[in-house]
Amino acid sequence: MISFVRGTVFMARPGALGVLTASGVGYEIHLPSAQARAKQIGAEVSFYTYLRVSDQAQDLYGFETLEERDFFILLMTVSGVGPKSALNILSLGSMDNIKSAIARGDVKYLTAVQGMGKKTAERVVVELKSKISGANLDVPGEAMGGALGDVVGALVSMGYSPDEARQAAQELDPADKTSEELVREALRRLAR
Repeated sequence: MISFVRGTVFMARPGALGVLTASGVGYEIHLPSAQARAKQIGAEVSFYTYLRVSDQAQDLYGFETLEERDFFILLMTVSGVGPKSALNILSLGSMDNIKSAIARGDVKYLTAVQGMGKKTAERVVVELKSKISGANLDVPGEAMGGALGDVVGALVSMGYSPDEARQAAQELDPADKTSEELVREALRRLAR
């Protein structure tokens, strides 16, 4: 099994990088979208990896930390969640925010993942809630359910990335405001 790769980026595609190692072997590594966008050709990189072997292909998935890789593997234990869905979940935001959403049972947050329906999101919550409930979930913006969760969902449906939507929502004060008022305020902030 290939568990770690270090080298130079020689190719960049949406969601994947080509990494040339010192021994001259190049690997295509699938990454969460934010990590893939952050790396440029010529950059020195290192990733903890997970090799998935199937009848059709051998795919290598990369992560900046062991915690991300282990959480990716945990996500794939859920029925209906494959490697692409697990990577998309990791692209939602920070690990703490994702774990917090699962611990809170925030299905709406998880359905922002491309290709994930409500039933699969509910299954993720049901199957993983007890496994991550002991983790440190002290997250800024932890109240991303309710009105702020509605804001994130609305902004994502308007074409903003989940990261942009969550960041804009975290800057809002939901006290005595409707979801519609919060969405308008978030749109004003994003327009700056």
